Amino acid sequence: MRVKNKSYRRTRIRHRIRKTIRGTADIPRLAVFRSNKQIYAQLIDDVTSTTLAAASSVMDKAAQGIPKIEQAKLVGKAIAENAKKAGITNAVFDRSGYLYHGRVKNLAEAAREGGLKL
Repeated sequence: MRVKNKSYRRTRIRHRIRKTIRGTADIPRLAVFRSNKQIYAQLIDDVTSTTLAAASSVMDKAAQGIPKIEQAKLVGKAIAENAKKAGITNAVFDRSGYLYHGRVKNLAEAAREGGLKL
């Protein structure tokens, strides 16, 4: 079967990933959303459906006007800092159907460097 388009393919992959990944209060899910201009990251507790910490390139003024790869690194460091403030050390990485490459990979590596265990 041919895949209809790129967004349909990503949706199928995202649902396949989410079947196995669940975030709890102890080990939340680090969800990544990537738009054409920005990147967003949230630590989510799926049991209570709450966001425990968040970071994005929109909130960070230093991320404006720099390349998107560098934005992803800044957001990764910011989500690690926000996780430390919330008392979170471990998380499960949810790439949301995106390939683990480029901005998504840089965000994850920067979060690891910031002290978050994925």
